[in-house]
Amino acid sequence: MAQKIGIIGAGGMLQYHAPGFQAGGGEIVAICDMNQEAAQKAAKTYGAKHVFADSQKMLEELSDLDAISIITPNRTHKPLAIQALNAGKHVFCEKPPALNATEVAEMKQAAEAAGKTLMFNFNNRARPESYAMRSYLESGKIGQINSAQAKWIRRTGIPGFGGWFTNCSQSGGGPLIDLLHMIDLALFYMDYPEPSHVLAQTFDDFIQDKGFKGPWGIPDVADGVTDVESAAHGFVTFQSGQVLGFQVSWAEMIKREEVSVTFQGTQAGGMVRRLFGRDGIDATAEDDCELYFQEHGRSVNRSIVVEECEDMGRIRSAQNFALSLEGVEAPLNTPDQALALMKIIDATYQSAKTGQPVAVT
Repeated sequence: MAQKIGIIGAGGMLQYHAPGFQAGGGEIVAICDMNQEAAQKAAKTYGAKHVFADSQKMLEELSDLDAISIITPNRTHKPLAIQALNAGKHVFCEKPPALNATEVAEMKQAAEAAGKTLMFNFNNRARPESYAMRSYLESGKIGQINSAQAKWIRRTGIPGFGGWFTNCSQSGGGPLIDLLHMIDLALFYMDYPEPSHVLAQTFDDFIQDKGFKGPWGIPDVADGVTDVESAAHGFVTFQSGQVLGFQVSWAEMIKREEVSVTFQGTQAGGMVRRLFGRDGIDATAEDDCELYFQEHGRSVNRSIVVEECEDMGRIRSAQNFALSLEGVEAPLNTPDQALALMKIIDATYQSAKTGQPVAVT
């Protein structure tokens, strides 16, 4: 039988979650959003029979729901996920997992107590490039990744001023926590080694400058709070001896937006990269997926050709959740990985605050 899914949040990411669940055989039964006009419109678009303004009411009235999708601001991820898990539902939650590692640990504990699946929308793992790269990694042709570099850097990408994105108490942080995808992807390629220490610095040079506002996000709030970073740079060491450098920004003096993971393995290196165009994906955008070998004394670079995927795996990620509930596919991510990622993010902010390396425990 099709998995019955209720979705909390009728915002922009719904356009990926809903078709992804449906592609995985799921049925969109209900849409829940305080904005009832948006909820009604979404329900009509995706064939949902029920609309709610309150998630608890949805869970009480639709006890036969199998799973809940959470597409809401960061501060609500933990309470909504735990509410759904305690009601016996599987959960697919937007990134970031929560505001910090402590909250993720509570979500993980709730999932284990309920015996339910908890997954997060680390959608870049579901890109065709990532499936291809993982197949090479699992074949042994790359060997162990010794070092990697993760980037999601923007020149003008602040998602509004004074709203929840820039309010640390509501978001958990700025671009580091918002654009954590490439750090996660690098860790995914590295088989999520146990982190040891983080040394990092954050910068807020342009966080009050409206000339660096991006074309997405939410409207400015005149009397709102803007107290997050505009950029974060860091270095992670792992107990295995592997290392990871990262650079994440909403506003930084770079040529163009870059989303990439580059790595150096014991047998080969590689890169997955998207260089965005002037307006996101336009005629000037570029995608690369490459491997680097030494063969017969020569440097050989190989391009991996995959199908185009403009949504960066968002639909496929939601599809994987639905298929994993059916036992057709393995989950693309786990709560343990989400917890490790958030511990690295917490340590990054702590290191930036203290100016010292921080042990990850």
